[in-house]
Amino acid sequence: MTSRTRLHLGWWAAAALPLAFLGFFFLWPLATVLVRGLWDGGFDWAGTWAVVVDPRTVDAFVTTAGLATLGMVGSLALGIPCAYVLYRLRWRGQVTVRGIAAVPFVLPTIVVATAFTALLGRSGPLGFLGWDQTVWAIGLAMVFYNTSVVTRIVGGSWASLDPRTADAARTLGANRRQAWRHVTLPALMPAIASAASVVFLFCATSFGVVLVMGGTRINTLETEIWLQVNQFLDMRAAAVLSILQLVFVAGILAVSAWARRRRERVLGNRTVDGTRPINRRDLWVTVPTMTVLGLLLAAPMFTLVSRSLRIPGGWGFDNYAALFTDPPRSVLPVSVWQATLNSLVTAVIAATIATGLGLIVASLLARRGKRAAVLDGFVMLPLGVSAVVVGLGMLLTLNRTVLGVDLRGSWWLVAMAQAVVALPLVVRTLVPPAKAIDPRMKAAAGTLGAGPLRVWTQVEWPMLRRPFGLALGFAFAISLGEFGATSFVARPDRPTLPTAIYRLLGRPGAENLGMAFAAAVLLAVLTASVMMVSERMRTPLGGDL
Repeated sequence: MTSRTRLHLGWWAAAALPLAFLGFFFLWPLATVLVRGLWDGGFDWAGTWAVVVDPRTVDAFVTTAGLATLGMVGSLALGIPCAYVLYRLRWRGQVTVRGIAAVPFVLPTIVVATAFTALLGRSGPLGFLGWDQTVWAIGLAMVFYNTSVVTRIVGGSWASLDPRTADAARTLGANRRQAWRHVTLPALMPAIASAASVVFLFCATSFGVVLVMGGTRINTLETEIWLQVNQFLDMRAAAVLSILQLVFVAGILAVSAWARRRRERVLGNRTVDGTRPINRRDLWVTVPTMTVLGLLLAAPMFTLVSRSLRIPGGWGFDNYAALFTDPPRSVLPVSVWQATLNSLVTAVIAATIATGLGLIVASLLARRGKRAAVLDGFVMLPLGVSAVVVGLGMLLTLNRTVLGVDLRGSWWLVAMAQAVVALPLVVRTLVPPAKAIDPRMKAAAGTLGAGPLRVWTQVEWPMLRRPFGLALGFAFAISLGEFGATSFVARPDRPTLPTAIYRLLGRPGAENLGMAFAAAVLLAVLTASVMMVSERMRTPLGGDL
């Protein structure tokens, strides 16, 4: 057996584990939903086409595209100036502000939806705008959620641009605006296109925000799938809508992959430090940008905290104290504190699985080639499928005993669902630093007699250790707040914190609403704390997100 053949077999042997995981916990459940919906009792072309042209489907598709466009444009409008201030410039306290700005992306959707409901609801501080249950409210929540994505992607590229190019243009007579338009902006376009496609994807597949804030007025493809399953019990409609969403998102993923490849070609393996100290000339963009960002981040969270402290007759911590008591079983089967512990346990397991598999995938993708492109596309598939469909598929498929484990009554299924959702984001965090490792270092280690395993442990792992810590915290935060798939597979007697918040929001009574606000604050503090710690492990090439 030649050395090339051994390397080829070793590559596929390493890829077998993540492929098997996704095949069992993602492809099999997805196929089950599609087969049961479309072919159960025979394929019905007329029934399928009726779902496609149904006014509810058309309205959901148009609403999905419109909300995604609104969220993308708003996120770019705020995120690009933030990228300049937070990444191109250097100033004291910048790392802390970056960490705070990164928190919204990992905040659970149920927290964001609850916060904006408190802010824009009829009794909220901005209730006079009349935005309650409107596309404008949801669009604003999406901007809050995705501005950090634009800031990270564009900011990382901006910090790596060689400033001497723009300086040369200024020397040749161009003013600052002309240098920006003809030199800096073209160099940033691959990163901007990548950020735009990623944000459009996240907005198009948003579930919790639309479900909570849209009520019965606004439905996207994601929430329509949920409604068809939970309220109408129509598996055929859910399957057809899932296929439409797959096709829609596949196009977005193709654009995102194209933009990401362009961005990587522009950046290459450069480690140029294009940052500079802040000066007085930067105040005209720094002050308004940080003001708008601060208001966007602070207003909904401040309103959420204030509503959680409001009690009949004044202010107090009664709602927080209620989190440790057992509510009536008609509201929740366990206390909110027990639901929090459930979430922490499942998030630890899910994060461990997602980052372990993600590290394997990132190391394999760093080799590039056609097989790496195939693996990359396969691992990214969960981004293009509704988390609701993933959860439903798991509920239908894995309701059996596997290898001696009764998955029907096991809470491990929640952790597996969360790991499936987190894995693509972990891979996108780890791949850039993995590709940035100079292949000549690995070749030199091999020349000196080191085998593939020793090359990885002695050369690659030391350079991936900090991004791995970031990915671990990122996966933990994502798993902690996952709601779409978890809403299907979580056992009724073992709710997670997000599902508990949703149930409290749906129960009448000021006490239940106050507990929901307090629980949302608790979940926000947990995810924000994890992200603030892990953000300090970020490297200049610490991932696309």
